[in-house]
Amino acid sequence: MKKTSPISLVLLFTQYTLLADPIPDNSVADLKLAIDQGKVAIIDVNGPKSFQKGHIPTAIEFSNSKNKLGSILPTNKETLVVAYCGGPSCRAYLKGANAAKELGYKNVRHLSAGISGWRKAGGKIEKP
Repeated sequence: MKKTSPISLVLLFTQYTLLADPIPDNSVADLKLAIDQGKVAIIDVNGPKSFQKGHIPTAIEFSNSKNKLGSILPTNKETLVVAYCGGPSCRAYLKGANAAKELGYKNVRHLSAGISGWRKAGGKIEKP
């Protein structure tokens, strides 16, 4: 039997941890439904310029709101909170998702399709 060195195990674990997504995905269709039902808080982490060009309806612009997020998000910690960024390869959504988790929200997800996938699926766009 081949022995595995401790360094190999650390590298394997690190690679797995980097590839594993700690926040469950939310589909575009499910997000549209949650918006229609008024049962979601949405965090846009694309930055203020992108937010001005268009964002998912009801979304909160994260960079200008991160210090007061606790007073903006619903008081019910079971509320669905969905964070998103540019698209499937973007990991910036983690800033918003982790901020919500740190505030105690238990149902935090991310829209892996991002704003690009939302637009591609014909989702409504809101401008301030």
